[in-house]
Amino acid sequence: MQLEIQSHTAGDVVVVRCRGRIVSGDESRHLQGEIEKLTRLTKSVVLNLGEVSYLDSGGLGALVRTLGVLRGARGDLKICQVSPFIEQVMQATNLIKVFQPCASEEEAVAAFASRSGPAQEPSLPSAPRIVCLDASPDVLAYLKILLQGSGYEVFTTRYLSDAVSLAVGTKPRLLVCGPSWHGNAAAADKFRESAPAVQLLHLPADFSTSEADQASRTLVDRVRSIVAV
Repeated sequence: MQLEIQSHTAGDVVVVRCRGRIVSGDESRHLQGEIEKLTRLTKSVVLNLGEVSYLDSGGLGALVRTLGVLRGARGDLKICQVSPFIEQVMQATNLIKVFQPCASEEEAVAAFASRSGPAQEPSLPSAPRIVCLDASPDVLAYLKILLQGSGYEVFTTRYLSDAVSLAVGTKPRLLVCGPSWHGNAAAADKFRESAPAVQLLHLPADFSTSEADQASRTLVDRVRSIVAV
């Protein structure tokens, strides 16, 4: 089902109701574009997911990126009425603590009046470091918050040259190459030449469109097996 979006305001909060699927591609871009237009006057957004039937890794990445953009603008994103499926996905990806879903629109709107500001992620100076490389800001946002929630210090970039610089400057244990770099042997060879001590993990080409809970479990398990060596 194509994603349908309806919105209204409740005071200085924008409430966005979604119906259908939030998946990588047109649906995610449509949602982000609508939120961008709606938040020109307010950065306080409630996202009602009560009629969202499916959420893949790319769609979840879009939500994470939207959350980051709004918090960077001193706003916030609250989600509400999540289905058991969406709750399961967020539990599996450790994002339930980040989004803290509300039971209803009214509760989510009221949370803006009482909030003291978004919680800050604790710094992890001694955590194993990981660099993530992908062309998609949504994928990078998803990888960063997923791996941070699993106890790693994460750096992200869309450019190979920056990934090389980060590898030299931060001395990570691992480079995670996102789906946009899948099969790019030349890029992998260039990185290995510049940072031979860093392990490489290539995500499959269908990572963004795969089931978010299974994809996240598989990724975290693979990262742990590599970093533990």
